[in-house]
Amino acid sequence: MKTILKYDSTFEGLLCSIFYVYEHKLDLVSIVKKKEHKPSFFDDSIEIISETNKARRVWTGLSKKISTRGKMKLYKAFLSENPLIEDKILYYLRRALSSKVNIENDFSDPQILHLEQIVKKVNREKHRMDAFVRFRLTQDGVYFATVEPDFDVLPLNADHFKNRYADQMWLIYDIKRSYGIYYDLLKVETVTLEISKDVNSKNNANTYFTYEELKFQELWANYFNSSNIASRKNMQLHIKHIPKRYWKYLSEKNC
Repeated sequence: MKTILKYDSTFEGLLCSIFYVYEHKLDLVSIVKKKEHKPSFFDDSIEIISETNKARRVWTGLSKKISTRGKMKLYKAFLSENPLIEDKILYYLRRALSSKVNIENDFSDPQILHLEQIVKKVNREKHRMDAFVRFRLTQDGVYFATVEPDFDVLPLNADHFKNRYADQMWLIYDIKRSYGIYYDLLKVETVTLEISKDVNSKNNANTYFTYEELKFQELWANYFNSSNIASRKNMQLHIKHIPKRYWKYLSEKNC
């Protein structure tokens, strides 16, 4: 009988699940998010409670076999939200902990290769969010931006925006996952809040954003349009560098 470990969808919860696997010497096991678990008559399911101490023990212990870069790769893989990513990470760890040599670049192993490919996609999405996020100044004095990335990359973007916009308060909100990262001039923290669906509506913009901000957005869009040279327009190249799915973030595309 296969053992199913259900966890709370957090990275800490995943590490606690891995702790449980080794603590109880489980062989035939699968780790799934609690909200995605589908009960089966033939499986035995166990709910894992997140405990910071156990998660820290696992994360610290991995340093004996996996480099800092390798550990970061596992975190990025988790943020991909890829189906069955938990089992892929568990497989990777089992190989790493049982091998006498470093397996991080053993791409002859299809599962390790697949994990590497997933991480590359996450990295690409992270860098695109760094480039394509556009802030607007709200009437509360906070620079606000909405995103909807393919992967859960906001935790990876925090340092970039903290360093780049250290002198202003800002909030980047992930519409798809209903949470954001907020910088209060001292630190970045994760926040969960309800954002009205009409926040990006042009008709309601003056409800949320300052008059000066709206005029600036309009000015920027006019500059963008006027600086284009129609005879040199290459839409295929433009889309290659800025895929259409990112246009909704760009003020110059939405005015």
